[in-house]
Amino acid sequence: MSKIGGSFVHLDGDVTTPLGFRAAAATCGLKASGAPDIALVVSDVEASAAGVFTQNAFAAAPVRLDRATLLASGGRARAVIANSGNANAVTGPAGDAAAAAMQRAAASALACPPEHVLVLSTGVIGVPLDVARVERGIALAGDALTNDAQSGHARSGEGGSAAARAIMTTDTRPKTAARRVRLSGGDVLVGGMAKGAGMIHPDMATMLAVLTTDLDRAPADLAADLAAAVNVSFNRISIDGDTSTNDSVILLANGASGVVVAEADTEAGEDADAAIDVVTAADVVTWRAALVDLCQDLARQIVRDGEGVRKLAVIVVTGAADDDGARRVANAIATSPLVKTAFAGGDPNWGRIVAAAGRAGVAVDPARVSLSFAPGERDVEAAPGRVSILANGLPTAFDDAAAAAILSGDAFRVVLELGIGDGTATVWTGDLTEEYVRINADYRT
Repeated sequence: MSKIGGSFVHLDGDVTTPLGFRAAAATCGLKASGAPDIALVVSDVEASAAGVFTQNAFAAAPVRLDRATLLASGGRARAVIANSGNANAVTGPAGDAAAAAMQRAAASALACPPEHVLVLSTGVIGVPLDVARVERGIALAGDALTNDAQSGHARSGEGGSAAARAIMTTDTRPKTAARRVRLSGGDVLVGGMAKGAGMIHPDMATMLAVLTTDLDRAPADLAADLAAAVNVSFNRISIDGDTSTNDSVILLANGASGVVVAEADTEAGEDADAAIDVVTAADVVTWRAALVDLCQDLARQIVRDGEGVRKLAVIVVTGAADDDGARRVANAIATSPLVKTAFAGGDPNWGRIVAAAGRAGVAVDPARVSLSFAPGERDVEAAPGRVSILANGLPTAFDDAAAAAILSGDAFRVVLELGIGDGTATVWTGDLTEEYVRINADYRT
């Protein structure tokens, strides 16, 4: 099943959808449930690589290793190895050694240099990683990857689906997406997988994501693409206002499509084979739009699968002095326990929303503020059933039952118009329920 989204098409796919990528999963016993806990994503050829990582001061050993690896390799990689069930965070020098051991084990399984392997971990913080178990799991994943390729099923998607499940922790379902992008030099594919359900908040969430594309893109340009996409996707979601030590988004571009996207000042194609199509810089806009769309899709999947979340709330702030101000107001609303519990109860207690906006530290003129609710995820202007709650600072005579019905749906939009400038921001969040407390009250035990 697919649908058109401008110059790109939505596909049912994952990290193995782009040409030249394979994936596999294995079980090594890090999870008490016995579920798969090792995921391996591999490009058949060396690829450009970029990463965006947590800003938490307690960044985990894999995060520190990946930052150094990308710097040392000049933004080149062949594989991503990930484990779930243990964050390998706040584990001291032993944790650094464990992350390096994961890198070496994956490199050995793939017969590639260690500096071409990136490492991800997720799970409980402060617990030493059982390196022997993980190394066995990596070997199993490598064997599964090889067997899959030899049997001719590397394009079946089974490996990508298995890898997406292997990185899950409190997630209830895997999160994958893919797009076919129509560029002037030909079509390219981009796919991805993500995990995350709790400790979700901008900068970044408690999440891992691996994205792949068969586009040919220089490492520096790819890094700029990824940073821009993360800023309006994974850095625009919040479940509980907490961030983690391990948050990482990795993007690999292996060029297997033969389509190159180059910036306007890049001497692209001068030494390239005649069969390679060099795409004009105008296609950067199309490529980035598709990447943003993919990342926002995965980000929304994370929110919908948030711990205890039953509803997706889209917080839209317009008319701020600038985009940063709009983002700060949207985050204040999205992280307010009072607002989120009202969402859980379907209670149109709009006073909590404006109160949260008023404490965001952003210039607001109450006499210019308007507020409305609308059902679903669509643009509020086009959505039927929109209810105006506040107009120019004064409550409207709205139908309380109609407003409650909107907030009782599984997805709705809250639109706050500040009336000061042109700044806008959208943040995706969920409701706060008793289930969230139950999950996190005994997560470690």
